[in-house]
Amino acid sequence: MYAITGVTGHVGGAAAQELLAGGAAVRAVVRDPAKGRDWPQAAVADLGDRAALAEALRGCQGVFVMLPTDPAADDPDAYHRGLAASIAGAVEDSGVPHVVMLSSVGAELAEGTGPIRWLHHLENLLRETGTVLTAIRSPHFQEKVETVLDAATGAGVYPVFGESADVPTPMVATRDIGKVVARALTEPPASGEVVDLDAPGYTERQVAEELAAVLGTTLRVVTIPRPGWVGTMVEAGLPEPLAQELAGLYEAEQRGLLEPRGDRTIACPTELGETLRHVVKTIS
Repeated sequence: MYAITGVTGHVGGAAAQELLAGGAAVRAVVRDPAKGRDWPQAAVADLGDRAALAEALRGCQGVFVMLPTDPAADDPDAYHRGLAASIAGAVEDSGVPHVVMLSSVGAELAEGTGPIRWLHHLENLLRETGTVLTAIRSPHFQEKVETVLDAATGAGVYPVFGESADVPTPMVATRDIGKVVARALTEPPASGEVVDLDAPGYTERQVAEELAAVLGTTLRVVTIPRPGWVGTMVEAGLPEPLAQELAGLYEAEQRGLLEPRGDRTIACPTELGETLRHVVKTIS
């Protein structure tokens, strides 16, 4: 039995479906009981409820966990560190022997990476529980275009938080991450490891061009310099504390801090165009 958190999201859902397709038993961990009806087996638990989450994980041979971002948190740092502590505490209390965690490139750094530092914190807390940890460090998601679809379809604009739209960056499809998670759960390592994901690289201008082709329109690429990052995000509806955190992430990327540092690398082959067609189809 494998417990999967985040089954209503891209990565958790893909991992659960991959496991089920392979004949594995899956326990979907959900906050909303109504969401559990979509799965053969489900447990209701909030990630911030250590006792309930421990009960949901108990008896499983492997667990997939992730650290969701709450935009409404008044103090994002305190909130997400507290959530990490709850998850790690539940893992320790449940005695689950193997945890696969969705992490990020750059998570080896304790500071200076915006929200990624919370993943650094969770990685280390999980290691302290004594479980075998497989930390899967991902680059950008190809599905990140979902965050700019309103600007693209409404104003014909593709915003880029940086000085240039022409720097190639690896971008991974979440369906590929789900496959890696499922395989990691069913083939656990003897000891903990960090797995980097290698994916096709694209510039933001290339992403804009491919998205425009899928939408059947043209998009104007607009680069936003550092001084305008927070204000632009706040104008778009993000709370300022989270906007400040994301600005820290963009700054780390501009400084070249987010590099693979894992024990081994797995290739994720899905091309951007395939993902964009799927994203646009699901919203149309």
